[in-house]
Amino acid sequence: MIETHALTKRYGALTAVDAISFRVEPGQVLGFLGPNGAGKSTTMKMIAGFLAPTSGSASVCGFDVERQPIEAKRCVGYLPEGAPGYGEMSPRSFLGFIADLRGLKGEQRRARLDEVTGRLQLEAVLDKPIDTLSKGFKRRVGLAQAILHDPPVLILDEPTDGLDPNQKHEVRALIRSMARDKIIVISTHILEEVHAVCTRAVIIANGRLLADATPEELEARSRYHGAVSLTTPNPLALKDGLAALPGVASVEVDPQDGRLTAFPKAGEPIFVAVAEHLRSRDIGFSELQLERGRLDEVFRQITTRPADAAVAQEGRA
Repeated sequence: MIETHALTKRYGALTAVDAISFRVEPGQVLGFLGPNGAGKSTTMKMIAGFLAPTSGSASVCGFDVERQPIEAKRCVGYLPEGAPGYGEMSPRSFLGFIADLRGLKGEQRRARLDEVTGRLQLEAVLDKPIDTLSKGFKRRVGLAQAILHDPPVLILDEPTDGLDPNQKHEVRALIRSMARDKIIVISTHILEEVHAVCTRAVIIANGRLLADATPEELEARSRYHGAVSLTTPNPLALKDGLAALPGVASVEVDPQDGRLTAFPKAGEPIFVAVAEHLRSRDIGFSELQLERGRLDEVFRQITTRPADAAVAQEGRA
Protein backbone atom coordinates (compact mmCIF):
# COMPACT_ATOMS: atom_id res chain seq x y z
CA MET A 1 0.00 0.00 0.00
CA ILE A 2 0.87 3.69 -0.01
CA GLU A 3 0.73 5.29 3.40
CA THR A 4 1.56 8.84 4.45
CA HIS A 5 1.66 10.16 8.00
CA ALA A 6 1.67 13.93 8.68
CA LEU A 7 3.57 14.44 5.41
CA THR A 8 4.79 18.04 5.31
CA LYS A 9 6.87 20.15 2.93
CA ARG A 10 7.97 23.70 3.70
CA TYR A 11 9.89 26.19 1.60
CA GLY A 12 11.00 28.80 4.10
CA ALA A 13 7.86 30.45 5.44
CA LEU A 14 5.67 28.72 2.82
CA THR A 15 4.01 25.45 3.82
CA ALA A 16 3.27 23.71 0.52
CA VAL A 17 1.99 20.47 2.11
CA ASP A 18 0.63 20.59 5.65
CA ALA A 19 0.61 17.31 7.63
CA ILE A 20 -1.26 15.18 5.08
CA SER A 21 -2.11 11.61 6.11
CA PHE A 22 -3.88 8.96 4.00
CA ARG A 23 -3.60 5.35 2.87
CA VAL A 24 -4.21 3.73 -0.52
CA GLU A 25 -4.57 -0.02 -1.01
CA PRO A 26 -4.35 -2.31 -4.07
CA GLY A 27 -7.31 -2.04 -6.41
CA GLN A 28 -7.94 1.60 -5.55
CA VAL A 29 -7.57 4.51 -7.96
CA LEU A 30 -7.16 7.64 -5.88
CA GLY A 31 -7.93 10.98 -7.52
CA PHE A 32 -5.89 13.82 -6.07
CA LEU A 33 -7.90 17.01 -6.58
CA GLY A 34 -7.27 20.62 -5.74
CA PRO A 35 -6.84 24.11 -7.19
CA ASN A 36 -3.57 25.14 -8.82
CA GLY A 37 -0.93 25.50 -6.11
CA ALA A 38 -2.85 23.31 -3.65
CA GLY A 39 0.10 20.96 -3.05
CA LYS A 40 -0.94 18.02 -5.27
CA SER A 41 2.25 17.70 -7.29
CA THR A 42 4.46 18.32 -4.25
CA THR A 43 2.74 15.51 -2.35
CA MET A 44 3.12 13.12 -5.28
CA LYS A 45 6.80 14.02 -5.68
CA MET A 46 7.43 13.17 -2.01
CA ILE A 47 5.65 9.81 -2.34
CA ALA A 48 7.68 9.05 -5.48
CA GLY A 49 10.92 9.93 -3.69
CA PHE A 50 11.59 12.90 -5.96
CA LEU A 51 11.37 15.39 -3.05
CA ALA A 52 12.35 14.88 0.58
CA PRO A 53 9.67 15.85 3.09
CA THR A 54 10.39 18.47 5.73
CA SER A 55 8.68 16.22 8.28
CA GLY A 56 6.34 13.27 8.40
CA SER A 57 6.75 10.07 6.41
CA ALA A 58 5.62 8.17 3.35
CA SER A 59 5.95 4.47 2.57
CA VAL A 60 5.33 2.49 -0.61
CA CYS A 61 4.72 -1.27 -0.45
CA GLY A 62 6.14 -1.25 3.07
CA PHE A 63 9.33 0.65 2.14
CA ASP A 64 9.98 4.05 3.68
CA VAL A 65 10.74 6.44 0.81
CA GLU A 66 13.55 8.15 2.77
CA ARG A 67 15.15 5.21 4.59
CA GLN A 68 14.68 2.66 1.78
CA PRO A 69 14.60 4.82 -1.37
CA ILE A 70 15.83 2.23 -3.89
CA GLU A 71 13.39 -0.45 -2.75
CA ALA A 72 10.49 2.04 -2.75
CA LYS A 73 11.32 3.38 -6.21
CA ARG A 74 11.46 -0.13 -7.67
CA CYS A 75 7.77 -0.43 -6.79
CA VAL A 76 6.76 2.86 -8.40
CA GLY A 77 6.00 4.03 -11.90
CA TYR A 78 6.01 7.84 -11.90
CA LEU A 79 4.67 10.22 -14.52
CA PRO A 80 5.68 13.74 -13.45
CA GLU A 81 3.97 16.92 -14.52
CA GLY A 82 5.09 17.74 -18.06
CA ALA A 83 6.69 14.27 -18.50
CA PRO A 84 10.25 15.52 -19.09
CA GLY A 85 12.43 13.37 -21.33
CA TYR A 86 15.54 13.62 -23.48
CA GLY A 87 14.43 15.63 -26.49
CA GLU A 88 17.22 14.48 -28.80
CA MET A 89 16.34 10.81 -28.22
CA SER A 90 13.61 8.93 -30.04
CA PRO A 91 10.87 7.15 -28.08
CA ARG A 92 12.48 3.83 -29.08
CA SER A 93 15.90 4.75 -27.68
CA PHE A 94 14.42 6.52 -24.63
CA LEU A 95 12.23 3.56 -23.66
CA GLY A 96 15.18 1.22 -24.27
CA PHE A 97 17.23 3.37 -21.90
CA ILE A 98 14.46 3.19 -19.27
CA ALA A 99 14.26 -0.60 -19.74
CA ASP A 100 17.99 -0.85 -19.02
CA LEU A 101 17.65 1.33 -15.91
CA ARG A 102 14.80 -0.85 -14.68
CA GLY A 103 16.87 -4.00 -15.17
CA LEU A 104 14.70 -5.52 -17.89
CA LYS A 105 16.53 -8.11 -19.98
CA GLY A 106 16.04 -10.62 -22.76
CA GLU A 107 12.54 -11.73 -23.66
CA GLN A 108 10.96 -9.82 -20.77
CA ARG A 109 12.54 -6.61 -22.04
CA ARG A 110 11.32 -7.14 -25.59
CA ALA A 111 7.83 -8.15 -24.47
CA ARG A 112 7.40 -5.13 -22.19
CA LEU A 113 8.63 -2.69 -24.84
CA ASP A 114 6.23 -4.18 -27.41
CA GLU A 115 3.38 -4.13 -24.88
CA VAL A 116 3.68 -0.48 -23.85
CA THR A 117 4.36 0.93 -27.31
CA GLY A 118 1.32 -0.95 -28.61
CA ARG A 119 -1.02 0.01 -25.78
CA LEU A 120 -0.07 3.68 -26.08
CA GLN A 121 -0.03 3.61 -29.90
CA LEU A 122 3.50 4.92 -30.27
CA GLU A 123 4.51 2.83 -33.31
CA ALA A 124 4.22 5.73 -35.77
CA VAL A 125 6.62 7.98 -33.81
CA LEU A 126 9.08 5.47 -32.36
CA ASP A 127 12.03 6.78 -34.39
CA LYS A 128 11.27 10.52 -34.35
CA PRO A 129 13.10 12.87 -31.94
CA ILE A 130 10.98 13.42 -28.84
CA ASP A 131 11.43 17.19 -29.22
CA THR A 132 9.51 17.07 -32.51
CA LEU A 133 6.49 15.24 -31.09
CA SER A 134 3.18 16.84 -30.18
CA LYS A 135 2.35 17.45 -26.53
CA GLY A 136 -0.01 14.50 -26.61
CA PHE A 137 2.62 12.08 -27.94
CA LYS A 138 5.17 13.37 -25.43
CA ARG A 139 2.64 12.63 -22.69
CA ARG A 140 2.13 9.11 -24.01
CA VAL A 141 5.89 8.50 -24.07
CA GLY A 142 6.00 9.65 -20.45
CA LEU A 143 3.21 7.28 -19.52
CA ALA A 144 4.94 4.45 -21.38
CA GLN A 145 8.11 4.84 -19.29
CA ALA A 146 6.03 4.88 -16.10
CA ILE A 147 4.37 1.53 -16.80
CA LEU A 148 7.28 -0.14 -18.61
CA HIS A 149 8.47 -2.26 -15.66
CA ASP A 150 4.87 -3.19 -14.70
CA PRO A 151 5.10 -1.66 -11.21
CA PRO A 152 2.58 -2.36 -8.43
CA VAL A 153 2.21 1.40 -7.80
CA LEU A 154 1.55 4.13 -10.35
CA ILE A 155 1.75 7.84 -9.51
CA LEU A 156 0.44 9.84 -12.44
CA ASP A 157 0.47 13.65 -12.44
CA GLU A 158 -2.14 14.88 -14.95
CA PRO A 159 -1.92 11.72 -17.12
CA THR A 160 -4.32 12.99 -19.83
CA ASP A 161 -2.94 16.52 -20.07
CA GLY A 162 -2.59 17.51 -23.72
CA LEU A 163 -4.48 14.53 -25.12
CA ASP A 164 -7.42 14.81 -27.49
CA PRO A 165 -10.79 13.26 -26.47
CA ASN A 166 -10.06 9.93 -28.17
CA GLN A 167 -6.63 9.68 -26.57
CA LYS A 168 -8.09 10.57 -23.16
CA HIS A 169 -10.61 7.76 -23.56
CA GLU A 170 -7.82 5.30 -24.42
CA VAL A 171 -5.61 6.33 -21.49
CA ARG A 172 -8.54 6.16 -19.05
CA ALA A 173 -9.39 2.69 -20.35
CA LEU A 174 -5.75 1.70 -19.83
CA ILE A 175 -5.82 3.00 -16.24
CA ARG A 176 -9.06 1.11 -15.51
CA SER A 177 -7.60 -2.09 -16.92
CA MET A 178 -4.48 -1.77 -14.73
CA ALA A 179 -6.41 -0.83 -11.59
CA ARG A 180 -7.47 -4.36 -10.65
CA ASP A 181 -4.12 -5.31 -9.12
CA LYS A 182 -2.30 -1.99 -8.73
CA ILE A 183 -2.36 1.10 -6.55
CA ILE A 184 -2.89 4.15 -8.73
CA VAL A 185 -2.77 7.78 -7.63
CA ILE A 186 -3.82 10.39 -10.18
CA SER A 187 -3.49 14.13 -9.87
CA THR A 188 -6.06 15.91 -12.01
CA HIS A 189 -8.01 19.12 -12.31
CA ILE A 190 -10.49 17.49 -14.72
CA LEU A 191 -13.48 16.52 -12.61
CA GLU A 192 -14.91 14.21 -15.28
CA GLU A 193 -11.75 12.15 -14.87
CA VAL A 194 -12.77 11.38 -11.29
CA HIS A 195 -15.96 9.73 -12.56
CA ALA A 196 -14.14 8.02 -15.39
CA VAL A 197 -11.42 6.22 -13.43
CA CYS A 198 -11.34 6.97 -9.68
CA THR A 199 -12.77 4.85 -6.89
CA ARG A 200 -11.85 7.47 -4.31
CA ALA A 201 -11.03 11.18 -4.25
CA VAL A 202 -8.93 13.35 -1.96
CA ILE A 203 -9.39 17.11 -2.13
CA ILE A 204 -6.65 19.40 -0.89
CA ALA A 205 -6.28 23.19 -0.77
CA ASN A 206 -3.54 25.33 0.71
CA GLY A 207 -1.60 22.16 1.40
CA ARG A 208 -4.26 20.66 3.69
CA LEU A 209 -6.40 17.57 3.17
CA LEU A 210 -10.03 18.73 3.26
CA ALA A 211 -11.99 15.70 2.00
CA ASP A 212 -11.43 11.98 1.47
CA ALA A 213 -14.39 10.05 0.06
CA THR A 214 -15.74 8.16 -2.94
CA PRO A 215 -16.98 10.28 -5.86
CA GLU A 216 -20.54 9.24 -4.99
CA GLU A 217 -20.11 10.33 -1.36
CA LEU A 218 -18.79 13.70 -2.48
CA GLU A 219 -21.70 14.16 -4.88
CA ALA A 220 -24.11 13.39 -2.03
CA ARG A 221 -22.88 16.60 -0.35
CA SER A 222 -24.16 18.67 -3.29
CA ARG A 223 -27.47 20.49 -2.94
CA TYR A 224 -28.30 18.99 -6.34
CA HIS A 225 -28.13 15.42 -4.98
CA GLY A 226 -31.64 13.98 -5.44
CA ALA A 227 -32.90 17.15 -7.14
CA VAL A 228 -35.21 16.88 -10.16
CA SER A 229 -34.73 19.10 -13.18
CA LEU A 230 -36.78 19.50 -16.34
CA THR A 231 -37.50 21.78 -19.25
CA THR A 232 -41.07 23.02 -19.71
CA PRO A 233 -42.62 25.79 -21.88
CA ASN A 234 -43.78 27.84 -18.88
CA PRO A 235 -41.53 27.09 -15.90
CA LEU A 236 -42.72 30.04 -13.77
CA ALA A 237 -46.32 28.76 -13.90
CA LEU A 238 -45.15 25.38 -12.61
CA LYS A 239 -42.82 26.68 -9.90
CA ASP A 240 -45.33 27.25 -7.07
CA GLY A 241 -47.10 23.91 -7.58
CA LEU A 242 -43.84 21.97 -7.32
CA ALA A 243 -42.71 24.01 -4.30
CA ALA A 244 -45.86 22.89 -2.43
CA LEU A 245 -45.10 19.16 -2.87
CA PRO A 246 -44.09 17.20 0.25
CA GLY A 247 -40.33 16.78 0.44
CA VAL A 248 -39.55 19.73 -1.85
CA ALA A 249 -37.38 22.37 -0.15
CA SER A 250 -37.26 24.91 -2.99
CA VAL A 251 -37.69 25.36 -6.73
CA GLU A 252 -35.46 27.46 -8.94
CA VAL A 253 -35.62 28.52 -12.58
CA ASP A 254 -32.36 29.07 -14.42
CA PRO A 255 -32.59 32.57 -15.93
CA GLN A 256 -30.32 31.58 -18.82
CA ASP A 257 -32.04 28.51 -20.24
CA GLY A 258 -35.33 28.42 -18.30
CA ARG A 259 -34.57 24.97 -16.88
CA LEU A 260 -36.53 24.31 -13.69
CA THR A 261 -35.00 22.44 -10.73
CA ALA A 262 -36.82 21.19 -7.63
CA PHE A 263 -34.51 20.68 -4.65
CA PRO A 264 -35.34 18.07 -1.98
CA LYS A 265 -35.37 18.44 1.75
CA ALA A 266 -32.55 16.46 3.35
CA GLY A 267 -32.95 12.76 2.60
CA GLU A 268 -36.35 13.15 0.90
CA PRO A 269 -36.91 11.38 -2.47
CA ILE A 270 -39.01 13.65 -4.69
CA PHE A 271 -38.73 12.24 -8.21
CA VAL A 272 -41.95 10.19 -8.10
CA ALA A 273 -43.93 13.09 -6.60
CA VAL A 274 -42.67 15.52 -9.25
CA ALA A 275 -43.39 13.09 -12.10
CA GLU A 276 -46.91 12.39 -10.75
CA HIS A 277 -47.59 16.12 -10.41
CA LEU A 278 -46.65 16.66 -14.06
CA ARG A 279 -48.70 13.67 -15.24
CA SER A 280 -51.84 14.49 -13.26
CA ARG A 281 -51.92 18.04 -14.61
CA ASP A 282 -50.97 17.02 -18.15
CA ILE A 283 -48.02 19.43 -18.12
CA GLY A 284 -45.78 19.18 -21.14
CA PHE A 285 -42.06 18.82 -20.40
CA SER A 286 -38.81 17.36 -21.67
CA GLU A 287 -35.56 16.10 -20.16
CA LEU A 288 -36.94 15.12 -16.77
CA GLN A 289 -33.79 14.21 -14.87
CA LEU A 290 -32.89 12.97 -11.40
CA GLU A 291 -29.68 14.73 -10.40
CA ARG A 292 -26.94 12.65 -8.76
CA GLY A 293 -25.14 15.72 -7.42
CA ARG A 294 -22.56 18.03 -8.93
CA LEU A 295 -18.95 17.39 -8.10
CA ASP A 296 -17.86 20.82 -9.34
CA GLU A 297 -20.18 22.50 -6.84
CA VAL A 298 -18.84 20.38 -3.96
CA PHE A 299 -15.26 21.07 -5.11
CA ARG A 300 -15.88 24.84 -5.02
CA GLN A 301 -17.55 24.64 -1.61
CA ILE A 302 -14.68 22.68 -0.09
CA THR A 303 -11.80 24.59 -1.64
CA THR A 304 -13.11 28.14 -1.20
CA ARG A 305 -14.36 28.09 2.38
CA PRO A 306 -11.94 29.00 5.21
CA ALA A 307 -9.46 26.19 5.90
CA ASP A 308 -10.39 25.82 9.59
CA ALA A 309 -14.09 25.54 8.75
CA ALA A 310 -13.33 23.00 6.01
CA VAL A 311 -11.32 20.79 8.35
CA ALA A 312 -13.99 21.02 11.05
CA GLN A 313 -16.69 20.08 8.53
CA GLU A 314 -14.64 17.12 7.31
CA GLY A 315 -14.26 15.92 10.88
CA ARG A 316 -18.08 15.84 11.23
CA ALA A 317 -18.64 14.06 7.89
